[in-house]
Amino acid sequence: MRRLKLTFACSATILAALATLLVPSAVADAGQEERAAAVAVTPFKGAAFDICNTPSLAAMRAWRSSPYRAVGIYYAGRGRHCPVQRNLNKSWVTQVHRMGWRVLPVFVGSQSPCVYAQNKKGVRIGKQPAKQGRSEGGQAVQAARALGIVAGSALYLDLEAYNIGNASCARTTLDFVRAWNREVRGRGYLPGFYSSAGSGVRHMEQARLAGVKDLPAAIWFARWHTGPALYQEASLRKNAWQHMRIHQYAGDAAESHGGYRLLVDRNQVDGPVARIG
Repeated sequence: MRRLKLTFACSATILAALATLLVPSAVADAGQEERAAAVAVTPFKGAAFDICNTPSLAAMRAWRSSPYRAVGIYYAGRGRHCPVQRNLNKSWVTQVHRMGWRVLPVFVGSQSPCVYAQNKKGVRIGKQPAKQGRSEGGQAVQAARALGIVAGSALYLDLEAYNIGNASCARTTLDFVRAWNREVRGRGYLPGFYSSAGSGVRHMEQARLAGVKDLPAAIWFARWHTGPALYQEASLRKNAWQHMRIHQYAGDAAESHGGYRLLVDRNQVDGPVARIG
């Protein structure tokens, strides 16, 4: 994922302070929503890599010798760093699935108005975040269906690091994410969320503690330069998103397997993947 490599460990904001005072029932309700959304999904536990440009089928076949058993693909969205995916089509998805790969579909759509990355500022969320979120949620599902990714699949919304200390921006961003989630969920898919541990993921956890509804059912957090630490992440309570997590713990790592060299991000997964029809 082409993201800022900084994860901003924000100091306690007013929102975070309020979250610590919440009644337990609100937190329990959010957890129940996550569990309900997880029914009938396809779980996976193990190592995964994601890569900006979808590899060839030959590379995917060769990489069966690697420790990885799942692959993240940037299948749609106006904010993708690699918008032209020459290898990615329905046949590719079907064939890698038959090889034994699990697929993690990533949708890189509009970005937060206070996104840090300069190359994402041209695709920021506009003045109608809920309407835009609904529209892009529909796009995410339509593009997934075209690739043979069927209902019950997890689709991961990618939001690069942003300034969660900016209250107005954080509110707009959350409105967009919740609308995207509602649309994806309403069409029979599972809404996941990718962001940096110190910004977007921290924001979702604050919202969860506040009892906010329509949050992501699965969380994919980026904290690089560590080993895999799915349930040791400081931005998340240990009881949050149980078996619905992915940790991206290293980025831009060059690896060779079976004679094919790829530049990948490394992930540890305990969460849902795509269902291929």
